[in-house]
Amino acid sequence: MLVFRTMELSRSSLPDQVFHRLAADVLAGRYAPGERLPTQRALAAALGVNMASVREGIKRLEQLKLVDVRHGDAMRVRDWRAHGGLDVLVHALGGAPALDDEVMRSVMEARGLLLADAARLAAERRDEDQAALMIRLAGEVAAARDDDAAQGADFAFFATLIAASSNLVLLLVANSIRDLYFARLADFRALVRDRAVLAPLYAEAAAAVAAGDGEAAARIVGELAAAQEAAWLEGLG
Repeated sequence: MLVFRTMELSRSSLPDQVFHRLAADVLAGRYAPGERLPTQRALAAALGVNMASVREGIKRLEQLKLVDVRHGDAMRVRDWRAHGGLDVLVHALGGAPALDDEVMRSVMEARGLLLADAARLAAERRDEDQAALMIRLAGEVAAARDDDAAQGADFAFFATLIAASSNLVLLLVANSIRDLYFARLADFRALVRDRAVLAPLYAEAAAAVAAGDGEAAARIVGELAAAQEAAWLEGLG
């Protein structure tokens, strides 16, 4: 069943519009795994775009393993939970009109776990420059004049923490979350809004990493991430 409405032109390119619209419908479950998509001609008519834009959008869906395109057969939806990677979040949510609350709750939960593990490793592996930088950035968060400045210091703080962990997988996962973060900065502003509560946690986390206390660093960073998640969830309400 064709579920699309004719699209209005936006600032993004036509292939981008096609991709994000189709990805949103697949991720939202409007098409079940194994279900056929409408033909490219039908999609072009429904979306009000040309065939070249549809082909490019479909190609990007195939690259993200959201659909399976076989010559002589219809396009079929793949089970993205079984086959997709983190790039699904970046490309789909990054260009969606609004963030999906359920998916973003999972992102925030995973962020907290990743940062706590990174903090434990960073306390063991950081060099002196990284430890000093984290202490300085914690101070910049506390002294930030506005949310924009605090958000920049917050990002740099956690980027330094993850780099100090020297774990390639954590770095790559963080890169994917980072891309989503930068695509939707305004949606994450609540993470740094309550600086009176958060500032001491940044300072304590930086001190624990500098002292080489992995368990304390993991615990404090976990508390910091949980406080940020709670502020973000409150913003949803």
